[in-house]
Amino acid sequence: MLTEEYKKSDIAITPLVYLVDDDEDFREEMVAGLSRLGLNAHGFHSAEALYRAYAAKPSQIVVLDIGLQGEDGLSVAAHLRSSQSVGIIMATGRAAIEERVAGLQKGADVCLVKPIDIRELAATVVALNNRVSRHHKAPPNPPAPQWSLVEAGWTLTDGLGHRLRLTVSEQRLLACLFRERGNTVGRSALVAAMGEDVHDFDYTRLDTIISRLRRRAKTANMTPPLHAIRGLGFTFAD
Repeated sequence: MLTEEYKKSDIAITPLVYLVDDDEDFREEMVAGLSRLGLNAHGFHSAEALYRAYAAKPSQIVVLDIGLQGEDGLSVAAHLRSSQSVGIIMATGRAAIEERVAGLQKGADVCLVKPIDIRELAATVVALNNRVSRHHKAPPNPPAPQWSLVEAGWTLTDGLGHRLRLTVSEQRLLACLFRERGNTVGRSALVAAMGEDVHDFDYTRLDTIISRLRRRAKTANMTPPLHAIRGLGFTFAD
């Protein structure tokens, strides 16, 4: 049995393991043994049953019997390897080197010969999962924009190297929004900030200015967090 120390140090994230074998006794013995050793294992009797489960929830590791009835393990391995980042362990009842080589050529990462000691299978699952996880580690999140008005407020920058020179109306509008950053600024307050008469102003012009600012920012590879709050006004909120 794996020790607690082994499980904590060697299993970075407990993998989901699908084991496919049409020998019911072997399948149940291996699934029970892997589960007893702390792995999340599920057994299937055919390729079709595996595909249904995998479509609903992909596993990190698949253990395949080469000699499956119907679609054999070599075909399943080739299918999984063509489009999936999954660790594949091939199990064979024959010691012939040709069969193990065929398994590796079809996409298996490891080939084991039956009878398989459950401790060896568990250790292989853990080592392969750790290797696959490191190889396919998700890329780090891109840096978040840090919005600011620079050059006396006439240039909008996202802190990622993108800059947009502002018109007079845009500069006054954004200066007002930056002062109330994160809060909603009423439409009349924005009109006043632009130096316009709030009682004699075509408010569709405000929407036009906002839309034009967004379009110009897009051409500069920028997407400022400038949001319309229905019935109230606008906000600049990261």
